[in-house]
Amino acid sequence: MIPHITIIMIGFAMHTNERFSYNDIEPSNLQEYITLFLCGDVMTGRGIDQILKHPSDPVIHEVYMKDARGYLRIAEQANGEIFYPVDDKYIWGYALKVFEHIHPDVKIINLETSITKSDAFWMNKGINYRMHPKNVGCLTSAEIDFCSLANNHVLDWGYSGLTETIETLQQAGISYSGAGRDISEASRPAMINVDGKGKVVVLSYGLRSSGIPLAWAASPENAGVNMLTILSDDEVGQIKRQIDNLANPKDIVVFSIHWGGNWGYEIPKEHISFAHQLIDEAGVDIIHGHSSHHFKGIEVYKNKLILYGCGDFINDYEGISGHESFRDDLVLMYYVDFDPEEETLASLQLFPAQLKNFRINKAEQKDMIWIMDVLNREGQKFNTSVELNKDLSLSLHWY
Repeated sequence: MIPHITIIMIGFAMHTNERFSYNDIEPSNLQEYITLFLCGDVMTGRGIDQILKHPSDPVIHEVYMKDARGYLRIAEQANGEIFYPVDDKYIWGYALKVFEHIHPDVKIINLETSITKSDAFWMNKGINYRMHPKNVGCLTSAEIDFCSLANNHVLDWGYSGLTETIETLQQAGISYSGAGRDISEASRPAMINVDGKGKVVVLSYGLRSSGIPLAWAASPENAGVNMLTILSDDEVGQIKRQIDNLANPKDIVVFSIHWGGNWGYEIPKEHISFAHQLIDEAGVDIIHGHSSHHFKGIEVYKNKLILYGCGDFINDYEGISGHESFRDDLVLMYYVDFDPEEETLASLQLFPAQLKNFRINKAEQKDMIWIMDVLNREGQKFNTSVELNKDLSLSLHWY
């Protein structure tokens, strides 16, 4: 099946009376690209879990909030009542319409919550995200193919919570990597076959700078997260050996990494250097970075894609003040067209959206312009820019 893709490279002036039909999306049938959907953190626990059909016990253990429904109240105060329980597809909103017309071959997210009924919360962590296993339909309804688990919330409800998370994903037929019942499972990449086109290999790692407790590191004896303690030549060599043993030359290798703090556009030099090394020496094709609550600048290095920070995609932060200048309510859907024959990035298309009423909504015109300005400003250092398309998406250009 050839995915339907919009690649329109000519800018145009937007008018408030202009209407768009999805029939304007023209299929790309020139080459057999593999199309991947990528996004940042999907946090379906806490307030989000409470509006789904099978909410967990709302008791949480935070300094300022003791009931997960409190986050729902804050969101409703900001943007109006949410009529719940909602169906499994509700939180994806506008994203589902885009899925229907882009038809990505593989959908990859960073799942930043534990899926469990466990009450054994991780003591003194401060924030504990949990979604009831019966709510896993919110992932399967969007046909998510892969969840990265190497993050700072997957063990929020202890080792039993991690085990139940893994078992729930397995039963739902969703691939995962980045956490496991020992280091062997935690470090094992996911292998996703794309019928008639090839294979996508996804490795998932977490870095301490994202807030992952050191005690969460998986070992031969202990369950936990696939951790990178330092970004070094030795780590690159180890990753290269892992890829060489598992991936064929035409496979697409995605390196999903949870790194860095939540706020700020600055990208550490060691992240840039490490990303370049992964491409130069380890054979990585796409770097899927996350942890920041807002999107960051995008780089194309030797025709390989580096997303240093995808930003949050779904969370329950609506109405919480403190970092308004970053507009973390504005989110991006990243659609990557990769040419497996040439082993190069063919295009990147971004669909802007807004997280409101605990669901994905189409972004307004003024917000699209704001997003475009930020991506162009932050892309200057990487010689990348974006241009607005007729379907209100953005196309990435690189030089």
